[in-house]
Amino acid sequence: QTYTALLEDLDQRGLLDETLVVVMSEMGRTPRINGNAGRDHWTFCYSAVFAGAGIRGGTVYGASDAQAAYVKTNPVSTADLCATIYTALGISPEHRVPDRTNRPVEIAHGGRAISEILA
Repeated sequence: QTYTALLEDLDQRGLLDETLVVVMSEMGRTPRINGNAGRDHWTFCYSAVFAGAGIRGGTVYGASDAQAAYVKTNPVSTADLCATIYTALGISPEHRVPDRTNRPVEIAHGGRAISEILA
């Protein structure tokens, strides 16, 4: 309900087209219940939700297997997620910034923007 309320509020105020909303985590949860009736960390497959600025609404990209354990189609790296976020915000993922030693570092670390979800 909170996510929907945020998107509706941004839309009603005319801010959704200029605000990028991303909901994700650094990991998923195991597809099976563990011995303590819970789920452990699982880095092989998890979801992210994008809405707002630069995003084509209603688009699903990729799929997992039937157990939601492993990626079945269209795997995405964290660098790809970064490139997608930067691109949606109008920032080139190839842009470079200096690191602590003043070496230029690409902000998306070579990732490819997921063009299929971009508006």
